[in-house]
Amino acid sequence: MSESFHFMSEVFRIIKGALRLDIDRVRNYTAFLATKLHESGDEETAARLRRLLLDEDHQLRPAGVSSARTLPVDSESRFPLIERINPQATDEPPVVLDDTQWATVREFISVAKSQGQIEADGVAATVSLLVYGPPGTGKSRLARFVAAELGLDLYITRLDGLISSFLGNTSKNIRALFEFASKRPCVLFLDEFDAVAKLRGDIHELGELKRVVNSFIQNLDSLGHQSIVLAATNHDELLDSAVWRRFAYRLKLVHPDSTLRRKLWEQFLPSVPKRKKDLLVLVDLSDGFSGADIREVCLRLERKQIVEKYVATLADAFTALRNIGIGEGEARRATISGLHGMSPRQIARALRERDERLYSAEILGRLLGVSKATAYRWTVTRVVTNG
Repeated sequence: MSESFHFMSEVFRIIKGALRLDIDRVRNYTAFLATKLHESGDEETAARLRRLLLDEDHQLRPAGVSSARTLPVDSESRFPLIERINPQATDEPPVVLDDTQWATVREFISVAKSQGQIEADGVAATVSLLVYGPPGTGKSRLARFVAAELGLDLYITRLDGLISSFLGNTSKNIRALFEFASKRPCVLFLDEFDAVAKLRGDIHELGELKRVVNSFIQNLDSLGHQSIVLAATNHDELLDSAVWRRFAYRLKLVHPDSTLRRKLWEQFLPSVPKRKKDLLVLVDLSDGFSGADIREVCLRLERKQIVEKYVATLADAFTALRNIGIGEGEARRATISGLHGMSPRQIARALRERDERLYSAEILGRLLGVSKATAYRWTVTRVVTNG
C-alpha cells in the first residue's frame, strides 16, 4: 500500500509538471518513476513509460528558456557551474561514521526516500543536510553515498566557483543553479558552502555581497519540496544564522577517534598482513590523522605493491605515515610529527617510552626495518651525544 502510494505521488509530480507546461519536469519524473517501477518488479509498465519517453513529438514546451538537460554556465567565463556524477553503491566503500552520526544519515535518507508520501500528507519541505568539519573528514564521500543510496544523480557545485568578478553575475549564477536543480530528481551538493553563505553582518564584506547571500537564501527557500540538498563547509563559524535554519539535518564530522581509525585501516588497507598488533600500532601512529590521510597512506601502499610487485610491510606503512604527516595539520598529528628529524635509534626509544607494551622490540624492528635484537639494544642502551 505504502509503495503504491509512493508511486502515485510521483504521478502527481508528473501531472503538476504537465499543467505548468514544463516538459523537462515531466520527462525527468517519468524516467524516475520508470526506474522505481522496474526496481519493484513491474517491468512491463516501466518499459511502456520508457517507450513513451522515446517519442519526440511532444506538444508541451519547456517552462524555462533553456533546456534543463544543459548544464548551467557562468555568464562571464562560460565555465559550467555544476558537475554531474552518477554514483554507484559500489563506487567507494561506505563512509566510516559512529553510531550517532549514522542515525542522522539514515534518518535523512529515509525521509528523502519517503518525500512523495510526506508531500501528499501536506508536511513536505526541502530535504536538506548541512555537513561541516575540518578537511579530509569525508564530506564529499558522504554526498556520493547518499546519492547512491537514493539512486539519484549527484550534481556538485563548488560555491567559490559561483562568485563572479561582477557581483551581479553571481546572483544570476545562483539563480541558474537552483532553477536547474528544481527541474529534476537529484541530490544537489553545495561544496565550499561558506564561500557564499557568509555572515551578512561581517563588517568587512561589501553591501552587494550581502545581497548575494540574501539571494542565495531566497533561492534555497524556493527550491521546491522535491529537491534534496547537501551542503558542506570547513568553516561553519562563517555561516549566517539564517543559513543554519535552512537545514533541518546537521552533521558534524571530526577527525576519527581510535575506534574509527581502526575501521578505516581495516577498510582501506591493502594486502598488508592485518595482524591485530599491527592494526593497534597503525591506529596509535595515526592519531590526529583525518580519514583522507589514512586512505591516502593505504593508496600509496597499494600503488607500491603494484609497481614493485611485493607485499607491503609495516615498515612501508610507517614510512608513508611519516611522509603524509609532514606539513599542514602537523600539530594535530602529534605522535607521528614528534618523530620528524629523529634517527631510527631515537625513534625506537621515543615509541618505547610512549607505550612499552605496544611497541615491543619485535614491532619496533618491523617498523624500522631492523632485527628484533637491534631494536631491543637501541631501547636499552643510552644514546650518547657529543658534548
